[in-house]
Amino acid sequence: MSGDTPRRRRHSPAVYRRRRLAVLLVFLVVVAGLVWLFVAQPWQAWAASESEPAPTPTATSASPTATPSPTASETSAAQASASPEESETPTATPCVARDLTVEAVTDKSEYAAGENPLLSIRLTNNGADCTLNVGTSAQSFTVMSGSDVWWRSTDCQSEPSDMLVLLEAGQTVESSTPVEWDRTRSSVDTCSEAGRPGAPGGGASYYLDVEIGGVSSTEPAYFLLY
Repeated sequence: MSGDTPRRRRHSPAVYRRRRLAVLLVFLVVVAGLVWLFVAQPWQAWAASESEPAPTPTATSASPTATPSPTASETSAAQASASPEESETPTATPCVARDLTVEAVTDKSEYAAGENPLLSIRLTNNGADCTLNVGTSAQSFTVMSGSDVWWRSTDCQSEPSDMLVLLEAGQTVESSTPVEWDRTRSSVDTCSEAGRPGAPGGGASYYLDVEIGGVSSTEPAYFLLY
C-alpha cells in the first residue's frame, strides 16, 4: 500500500463557484479603478481649475503711469517766471493835467420825486504811467442849476483822506462808491441842520461838475429832477 500514488482531494462544486466569484470581484474592482483614473480624475482637475478665481490684473497693468508732480523748486521757478518781481515794478512820475480826462457821471438822466441822484467820477489816463492822489481830499462834486450852486460835497465833508495810486497808460477808473445827493441846498453853516431847503423838482434841470487831483471835468453831466 505504501507504493500507491495518493489521490487528490476533490472539492465540492460550491467551492469552485466561490473562487470564480472572488476572481470576478477582483476583476471588477480593477476595472472600476481604471475607469476612475481615466474618468473621475480629469473631471476633478477641470472642476478645480473652474473653481479657482481668474487672475486679477495688477495695479501696474490696469492703471496708467502717473505723471510726476513738479518739485517745490520747479514750482517756485515757474511762479517767478510767470509774474514780475517786485524790483521790476515800474516807477512813475506825478500825472500831468493835460494827459488826464475827467468826466462827471450820474446813474440816471431823470429822477422821480423822492429819488436821490448818485454821483461818480470817471478818470482816464491818456499819457504814460503816472501817480495821482484820488482820495476824498482830492475829490469835489458840485451840483448847479443854471448859475445857482445848490450843493458841494466839500461843504460838509468829514475826515477827508489821501490815496496815491498808480494810473497805467490808457487806464480808465471810476468811483467805487458813488456819492448820494439828498436833493437839498448845502452850505458850511447848515451841515448839522435837518431842514435845509429842498431842490425844486417837476422837471427842473441840473448839472454836475467834478474835480479830482486838481483836474476838473471837461463836460458837465445834465439831469432832471421830478
